[in-house]
Amino acid sequence: MSPFVWLGIGLFIAGNAFFVAAEFGAVGVRRSRVRRMAEDGGFLAGRLLPYVDDAARLDRYVGASQIGITLTSLILGAFAQATVGVALAPVFARAFGLEAATAVSASAIVVLVILTAVQVLIGELVPKQIALQYPTETALATVLPMRWAMTLFRPFLALLNGSANGILRLLGIHATAHRHIHSPDEIELLIAESRDGGLLEADELDRLRKALRLRLRTARDLMVPRQQLLMVSAESSWNEVLRAAAASPFSRLPVYRGSPDDIIGILRIKDVVYRVVTDGSGTSLDRLMRPALKIRDSLPADQIIAHLREHRTHQAIVLDGSGAVAGLVTVQDVLGAFLQASAPPVPRSLGEVGKPETPA
Repeated sequence: MSPFVWLGIGLFIAGNAFFVAAEFGAVGVRRSRVRRMAEDGGFLAGRLLPYVDDAARLDRYVGASQIGITLTSLILGAFAQATVGVALAPVFARAFGLEAATAVSASAIVVLVILTAVQVLIGELVPKQIALQYPTETALATVLPMRWAMTLFRPFLALLNGSANGILRLLGIHATAHRHIHSPDEIELLIAESRDGGLLEADELDRLRKALRLRLRTARDLMVPRQQLLMVSAESSWNEVLRAAAASPFSRLPVYRGSPDDIIGILRIKDVVYRVVTDGSGTSLDRLMRPALKIRDSLPADQIIAHLREHRTHQAIVLDGSGAVAGLVTVQDVLGAFLQASAPPVPRSLGEVGKPETPA
């Protein structure tokens, strides 16, 4: 039998393995890590980020992987039966005394069984385990070929996704995109299994459960309410800024323009003090204040930490459902809540916002 036949079979199995690895890598990769790598100039991370950062794009990405898996499997089966199956038919006929038609059928079945076993092992299980253990490396290694595959499969993706959504609507099921999340119940189950398996010490178990309960707290629970905040206007004079900084019990002052609902930045007291000590003269607030990250008041506490890390800031302005300013939350507020996560929520003291911070 020609070596090109075996080469073709190997290529189809490798193609199946590639699409399996791409699917599990994209679903399993940490979005925050990819974003950080992209911000640091990573070429492949920059190409991958749009897909893992958007649920609809990730859905199309996974759909392209599934189309690739299906096509390579079908082509492999047809190719193997047309080559290996035909070549083995005379061997079966001579060895078992079978008629020509029966020998062809028997060889086709044998080829199908052997290829299925090889494909499940090499084309499914091995790449899946690699992608689960090294999701970031796998997702980055497969992103460029997957972008080409998505372009090639684009007509099929639109047709198949539309048909699948139509069938789900007929069944009364709302279609949801792929997301990188686990429910709290699933995480609690994983923690319990790890404990039963002896993988977690008592103190580790306690910390994990506290972190899980922290998700029940939201930005509204942790923030300093707007009524207790001391703000300054962007049009304030330098002397007014100094008086506000001296009178404030906080380490940060929100800066607004026009209305307190239009916060444009955060002014750190230490920046004001540094300016006075080193220069002695005033300056524009636009040069001192830092961008203001804004988050929803319903954002869970664990996601607040992720947002602050991704934007490399220590505080965020909290907005209510109508988009109005509701308060200010800092990384110290969230960390303090983590330490008290096992206790019922208690009213916060105003002084927490004024705690020392680490340099940004």
